[in-house]
Amino acid sequence: MTASSPPARGTGLSARWMLGFSLVYGLYVLLPWLAPVFMAWGWETPARWIYTAYAFVCHQLPQRSYFLFGPKWSYSLAEIQAAFRPTTNPLVLRQFIGTPAMGWKVAWSDRMVSMYTSVLLAAWLWWPLRRRLRPLPLWAVGLLILPLAVDGTTHLVSDWQAGIAAGFRYTNDWLVALTGGRFSDTFYIGDAWGSFNSWMRLISGVLFGIALVGWMFPLLDATGPTAASSMPRQVST
Repeated sequence: MTASSPPARGTGLSARWMLGFSLVYGLYVLLPWLAPVFMAWGWETPARWIYTAYAFVCHQLPQRSYFLFGPKWSYSLAEIQAAFRPTTNPLVLRQFIGTPAMGWKVAWSDRMVSMYTSVLLAAWLWWPLRRRLRPLPLWAVGLLILPLAVDGTTHLVSDWQAGIAAGFRYTNDWLVALTGGRFSDTFYIGDAWGSFNSWMRLISGVLFGIALVGWMFPLLDATGPTAASSMPRQVST
């Protein structure tokens, strides 16, 4: 005679797994913020190691990045050019990491910050609720990722066609016409904090993180090591 114990639901990822993810992935998210901290402390060598490592996964354009230890959270392209050199070449501009007066650049762009940080925060929010949540359906995942795809693609096309200091995603003339010019020029033009472009990168990145965690983590939870151990077992009598 055999008896089967029902599988436990929502217990696939152990606390040890979540802790490991938080430590490893959290370090990956934290390191770009340590680069400006190290620069402020005078530890230039480890700071530049971080900038160099993250340059392989991010464009690091300073006008689309956050700054620490300065008077402003971000700077316009004109301010960056005045402090560095009058160029619009992305390969040159990305080399600017800041000054003692302006502060120091985080080692990846504002879009990368919102995307990857939101994954970590969403995972922490998901963890205590995991037994109640099911994976997001694919249509919802696609809907949440769509703003990032549209924003990133239009920026890429705009930069390729007219450069990073012009183009329909730099001036956003289409948005001026759509809103009747109700907002200030600093909202429509450029990439500094508070602009339309900065808000779009922040919001679309957060939606991406929610989509990734809401779809992938419940699936991992259902197939994790603890879930495997909770499969029906045959008991002989």
